[in-house]
Amino acid sequence: MSYSVVIPAWNAARTIAETLRSVAAQSVPPAEIIVVDDGSSDETEAAVLQSGVAVRYVRQNNAGPGSATTRGFALATAPFIATVDADDLWLRQKVERQLRRLDEAPQLTAVFTLWRTFRHGQPDDGTGTAGPGWSRTTMLVRREVALAVGPVIDPPGNRGEMVDWLGRARENGHQLGMIDEVLALRRILPGSMSYGRDPARDRGYLEVARMAMLRRKLKNTGQG
Repeated sequence: MSYSVVIPAWNAARTIAETLRSVAAQSVPPAEIIVVDDGSSDETEAAVLQSGVAVRYVRQNNAGPGSATTRGFALATAPFIATVDADDLWLRQKVERQLRRLDEAPQLTAVFTLWRTFRHGQPDDGTGTAGPGWSRTTMLVRREVALAVGPVIDPPGNRGEMVDWLGRARENGHQLGMIDEVLALRRILPGSMSYGRDPARDRGYLEVARMAMLRRKLKNTGQG
């Protein structure tokens, strides 16, 4: 039940070392950790190399978090792939719980967990907002499924790429499970890709919805 970890990173120098240490501290350690630097202009590479965690560091021209995630999927070698954003954290038994669920429920192709928010610069005190983490940070997926679903496509604004990818996975008949336990922490960090509402970035969600409607229309007309 070995697994690879894929971490897309863009200007993540402030947070990625902490993220890496939470990955390395898993009760079931990963077979490999792959960081795909999506054209960072800060000290992300130095933060990775100075973190004390053994990683495979790959750099590409800036193309978006989906592109970086897809590159990581292609490089991963273990039978399972776990993904995490470069500013979020895992609790120690996250992947152990997920591997157990996949072993107990072989019909599932990916397992997610609840996550809880915490503010950058403040310790997690357990009082943040918790909910289902249908996200990159909480996903553990069978490698063959990750490759079969296809690339993680970056919509305009680079928001909504995982919503689209998970929608396509469900449309292809893959069963996704949710563990009803907080096993990951989502960092609230002003200036990050997912922080707050931004009309330009939020265009991605509209495009994701449009693409899903188009796929349904093509399927209903027998063209999909």
